[in-house]
Amino acid sequence: MGQLGRPASSRGEVSGPPEAGAGAGGPRGYGCLTLTTDYGYAGGFVGSLHAVAFRMAPELRVIDLDHGVPPQDVRLGALRLERFMRLAPAGVHVGVVDPGVGGDRRPVAITAGPHAFVGPDNGLLPWAAEAAGPQLRVVVLDRPGLWLEGRSRTFDGRDVFVPVAARLACGLALDEVGTEVDPAGLLRLARPIARIRHDGLAELEVLQVDGFGNVQLSGDKATATALELAAGDPVRLAADGAPEIEAVYAQTYADVPRGRAAVLIDSDGCLALSVNCGRADTLFGARLPARVTLRRA
Repeated sequence: MGQLGRPASSRGEVSGPPEAGAGAGGPRGYGCLTLTTDYGYAGGFVGSLHAVAFRMAPELRVIDLDHGVPPQDVRLGALRLERFMRLAPAGVHVGVVDPGVGGDRRPVAITAGPHAFVGPDNGLLPWAAEAAGPQLRVVVLDRPGLWLEGRSRTFDGRDVFVPVAARLACGLALDEVGTEVDPAGLLRLARPIARIRHDGLAELEVLQVDGFGNVQLSGDKATATALELAAGDPVRLAADGAPEIEAVYAQTYADVPRGRAAVLIDSDGCLALSVNCGRADTLFGARLPARVTLRRA
């Protein structure tokens, strides 16, 4: 690992992190730095991020939000980061799900309300930033003197994003870490579909499967309302190449007998297929579908 790149003063001296609030037009510093990545915990990648943050700002609180985003799944990373914003303390949020690392995608920092976001311009950050506040400011990170020396072209999380995020957290102004650009130029992803068809079926996407086997879907309470579902109603889910699944629309897992399937609103506010004390992801057979339909039975 190289030496930390730090900005030089006009006399050529190395300066430390600025006091909170320093820098014209910048924030007043942030209380924490959060990390959302697809790194997993093997290989020391997450530890490297913590080491860099600690070297730059030993007093900064660092929160590991999520390092279990499936590899290269930018959209799911964006959804998870966006959902976190309803709970997030004011802070700098680093997001790294970055299949284009080292290529021509831009490294960016965004401020919105009491939050800042640092990561690749590949659609990972805008949903969370827009959830944090209506007025976005965006800069392209083009000040290599603020990055880790000897930057690797395959590890911008360590060498670019965390060094910049730590400086922002300590009070460096947004316009001191990069060149301001139009927020409209940020790459934005298409939202997951959730629509009611003319035949009364809800067409939904499978978003993710959690560690308990619950299958999260792109619908929400509005979808259930459109289908006129009430607790206890029987429902059916179908997908191409998979057996039709019978379930009950429920409020919680225990509303159905052990081993029975339920469709409910999960803690993210999404429709989810669950099995009481079992795994719902196995109900579709050997392969989880990308889309399903849901209807009243």
